[in-house]
Amino acid sequence: MNHEPIALSAALASFDALWSPRIVTRVNDYDVRIARVAGEHIWHVHDDTDEFFLVLDGELCISLREPAGERTVRLAQGAVFTVPRGTQHKPYAPAGAAILMFEPAGTPTVGDRHDEIPHHIDATTGHLLDS
Repeated sequence: MNHEPIALSAALASFDALWSPRIVTRVNDYDVRIARVAGEHIWHVHDDTDEFFLVLDGELCISLREPAGERTVRLAQGAVFTVPRGTQHKPYAPAGAAILMFEPAGTPTVGDRHDEIPHHIDATTGHLLDS
């Protein structure tokens, strides 16, 4: 892991792949990941961990299936949101976005329970930024 300052704009400019997060640093046992996203991800759930989102650019929407029903949160640039553990969710960005996520190292991008994984989704635990 790099122990120098990281410019997120430069890090985002270093890759084009969508829905394929890069690990920019680690904090204790947590990955700080950035990703470019556009279109839809898949419905999935993380049974044992919350998932933190920060929108760096664009707008991210997250549909949630909660006990009270289904709802969607819209996150503009600079907004943060945490999906609680055990909550089915589906991120999407109709016009594209750049996001930062904070979650335990090794957390799969497609969660613990999910629908079929389409070809445009990278089922990964994150790629090192230099990869």
